[in-house]
Amino acid sequence: MADAPQDGTAPLAEGDAERTRRRAELAEALERTRERIAVTGAEPTLVVVTKFFPAADAAALVDLGITDIGENRDQEAAAKVAELEETGHRPARVHFIGQLQSNKAASVARYADVVQSVDRVKIVTALEKGARAAERRLDVLLQVDLAGDDEGRGGVLPDALPALAERVAGSDVLDLRGVMAVAPLGGDPDAAFARLADLHERLLRDHPEATWRSAGMSGDLEAALVHGATHVRVGSAILGARPRAR
Repeated sequence: MADAPQDGTAPLAEGDAERTRRRAELAEALERTRERIAVTGAEPTLVVVTKFFPAADAAALVDLGITDIGENRDQEAAAKVAELEETGHRPARVHFIGQLQSNKAASVARYADVVQSVDRVKIVTALEKGARAAERRLDVLLQVDLAGDDEGRGGVLPDALPALAERVAGSDVLDLRGVMAVAPLGGDPDAAFARLADLHERLLRDHPEATWRSAGMSGDLEAALVHGATHVRVGSAILGARPRAR
């Protein structure tokens, strides 16, 4: 049993104390991340990547003002969003950021507001089918492969980007919002995000509405912001070391 505080107030139950501790931890990490962003002078949308972390963490982040969370595994994300809805903590936007299989698209279309990882026509078609069935519209980002050497991280090759953009732009249930990329493993993120910026500027000539540029994670968000990222995806810098996948 917890000792009574010296000020005479009732002691916190063990679970309440842990939630209070975790909320304070998240608040401090969130403030550090916001300070990193502020130094660059940019004002991006901060997407906090909550994959592998419990819904309680996502709920605490919503209470701390976070409007966007990112998930990359359908089964985990669907359950987490449902739990957040039950407790009144659903964020304004749920971003699906992981590689998407066509057989999972219908499920993702039921809860995601944004799909950042569209990289082939087959996924576009599957998302359209799911969105129509769910009677929802989805915002879509095209994931661009900046490595070109089959790292297994997904993405459309730059030469195929215009055709894929045309396919999404012609959809009746998907809205083309922009591009997303991950810096190649072991590569120079500054060079990678400069290339993404160039590809995005070219895309904007034909699709001026596609203004989102999602780039940068915990380790390289500054480089992404220098090159015009409008969205950054930050996980470990806020939530800590990622638990092992269940």
